[in-house]
Amino acid sequence: MDFLNNRCDRQSMRMAGASQALLASRDGSRLRSRPNQSRRKEESRMDQVELPASIKPASRPSPVRIKKLGHVVLQVRDLERSVRFYTEVLNFRVSDNATAGGVFLTAIGDHHTIGLFPSDGESAEIPSKGAVRLHHFAFQVETLEELFEVRAYLRERGIPIVWEGRRAMGGHTSVEFLDPDGYHVELYCDMDQLAPGQRSRPRDPNARYDTLEKSRDNPKPPTW
Repeated sequence: MDFLNNRCDRQSMRMAGASQALLASRDGSRLRSRPNQSRRKEESRMDQVELPASIKPASRPSPVRIKKLGHVVLQVRDLERSVRFYTEVLNFRVSDNATAGGVFLTAIGDHHTIGLFPSDGESAEIPSKGAVRLHHFAFQVETLEELFEVRAYLRERGIPIVWEGRRAMGGHTSVEFLDPDGYHVELYCDMDQLAPGQRSRPRDPNARYDTLEKSRDNPKPPTW
């Protein structure tokens, strides 16, 4: 990603010593730094919580009723670089600065869709295959035409595309790529919608296409 290797003229943020955290304006420019002490305390409390080794049998139905994926919070190696990526490439805007030293970004009306918080700088481990990690997260766009525009723009910015096309499961068409810390990002459109009690579309391996052009030229049946 050539554009991400070119550092801003501003001094790069570093996490050493007092663990300073970047505060950003709406366009991602640097305002000032603040010690990231409360975030450290929160992480310390989380380290003391035991992982659930087993789940007790249910005595009643769960009351949870999910409406949407609300937001994702990521730990990143270079906060300023990541703010630039999500604001310049994916058109998010900075909505707020966390007291713990992070930055919140919005795109779809909610106060934040993504939260970015500093990790241990460039020495932090990059997400790798085979590890327990976040696999990917996805954002919906309106049309296939928009995905064509996205693909062209990613290429202009020198951002490699991990995958493009239509998935057999879900029937959605997507463009997928990595952010500067190796997080897998997907932009998609036209996912099958299921009414309560409705079964998924019968799986058809031949319905999977590995380019946007093939997805466009082979429209899926609207019903099943």
